[in-house]
Order: sequence, then C-alpha cells, then structure tokens
Amino acid sequence: MEKFFKLKENGTTVRTEVLAGITTFITMAYIIALNPNILTNFAVGTPLWNGVFLATCISSAIGTIFMAFLANKPFVMAPGMGLNTFFATITANMVVLLGLKGEEGYTTAFQAGLCIFLVEGIVFLALSLFNVRDKILEAIPLGVRYGIGPAIGLMLLDIGFGSNAGVYAEGNGFTAPFYVMRDFFGAMMPRMIRDEMVGNTTGASAYYQMVLTVATIFIGLYAILTLSKKGIKSAVLLGMLIASIVYWIGEAAFLGTNPFESLKSASFIPPFHDMVQTTLFKFDFSGFLKLGVFTATTLIITFCMIDMLIPSALWSERLPRLKW
Repeated sequence: MEKFFKLKENGTTVRTEVLAGITTFITMAYIIALNPNILTNFAVGTPLWNGVFLATCISSAIGTIFMAFLANKPFVMAPGMGLNTFFATITANMVVLLGLKGEEGYTTAFQAGLCIFLVEGIVFLALSLFNVRDKILEAIPLGVRYGIGPAIGLMLLDIGFGSNAGVYAEGNGFTAPFYVMRDFFGAMMPRMIRDEMVGNTTGASAYYQMVLTVATIFIGLYAILTLSKKGIKSAVLLGMLIASIVYWIGEAAFLGTNPFESLKSASFIPPFHDMVQTTLFKFDFSGFLKLGVFTATTLIITFCMIDMLIPSALWSERLPRLKW
C-alpha cells in the first residue's frame, strides 16, 4: 500500500486516510437520496427513482475507484448537486415540450434527456484524447479558474446557512420550510410561532419536530466547533454522530415515535431490475431530436464546459501558485 499510494511521500498514513474516507462518505451520503429525489421530482419508490438511486451509488463508486487507483488522488467522485437540478429542469421542460403526462411521460422525457449526457460525454472524451481540452483551459483567464473553487464553497455555504441569514430547514412534517434564525428565533416568543403552526394536531406535531430540529442543529454545530478547538481531527464526523443520536433520542422520548420505523419496510436488495428498465442505456433519441439543433447544441456545450471547469479547480497542482 505504501509503495502504490506513496503515503509517506504525501505526508499521510493509513489511519488518516481511512478516517478521512469515512468522514467524507458520511458528509456526502445525503447525495444517495437527494440525487434521485431531484431528478425524479421526489417520486420516491417508483422504478425511475430506484434506478437513479442505484445508478448514483454505482457511478460514484466507479468514479472514486478510478481516482484512487488510476490518478492516486484522494477525491470522491459523485453527481454534482447543481447539474442534477439543471437536468431536472430540462426534463420538466421536455415533458411539456413533448406533450407527455404522468409517471411514464416523465420517464420518457428523462430518457430523452440522457442523450444530452451521452453526446456530451463523447465530445468531452474526444477533446481530452486530442489534447484540445487542455488548450481550452489554458485560454481561460487564471482568475476565472481560481474563482471556481471559492464559488463552489460559497454555494455550499449558502445551502448550509440559507438565505436571510438563517439556517434553513425543511421536511420532518413541517407545514412549510422555515429559517431557524429568522422564523424561530425571530419570533419574540416561541408561543407566537407555535400558535401559527398549531392549527390542528398535525401542526402541533410539526412544531415540536421543528423545536427538536433546531436543538439538534445547534448541539451538532457546538460539538463540531468544540472538538475542532481541541484539535480532534474527527470533529466533523463525531459532531454528525452526536447530532444524529440527539435527534434519535429526542424523537423517541419527546415525539413518541420510532426513529428506525422505516427500516421495517426497507428493502436491502439493490433494485437492479428497475435500473435496467429505466436508466441503463435507455436513450430516447426520438425525443432528444425534438429539442431542435440550437437547443440541443447549447445544452451539450453547457454541460461540456462545466465538466472541463470543475476538475480544473480541483487539480490545483496544474495551476501556478499565487504569491501573496
């Protein structure tokens, strides 16, 4: 392992890499569910959702293995959270354009949209093989290339803290999305927001779930900051575990529900059949051609440029160092 990965040369150890890998997996595991949610418009349990779910896992594993054993880089490859939103928007527009309806109609539009990635992948591969990609990157101003990394960080910061200077939270039975700093603490008394939400029994349950969520957010954040201050390298991982345990205990003790109830009906058999039926090489060129030459070309160029620019921000050793 030392000879292959050159751990000492890179200033790391097996323990460090294993711990970093576990931490990275846990912090990115949300993509496993979020990606199919976005791409299928939250059609949980449908064959398309199952197919995208499994495809997300397999593609992430293959990409990460290639980065480890071919490039020898400690990078995790997974679907981009911005690109999937863009693709979902395209799919929704194609549903309208092709006059499709229902679950089968969305699946058809999805399969037509996959043709965009197929063509874009072929173009990107050709640009890489003929060394045109590097020429394009070298022509892009250095400031733009350096700006990609911070831009991604700012996007993640916005997602984490939400707009209006409030930590954003959604789901868990809430009647509507809310911002912790603005809506929860902004209400002078908790009773004000409680009375607004408690219109019925469901609203009361949602309010107490919201209180538990707010408490979990700050307990987890405090744990991460405290552990980081003490120099514990696994601070993020431990903070996430602490937050999870707090929510599980709170859900059982104060809400009277079993936090693991969904596991009773969960299937641990990978939905290979659904993936083969809906996404694996399921390219609908007839629907793709209805986009028109201009629209299709524009979309292909857009995805191709993103594929070129994002890796250039990660492979920093190829860029000259700034002198401060």
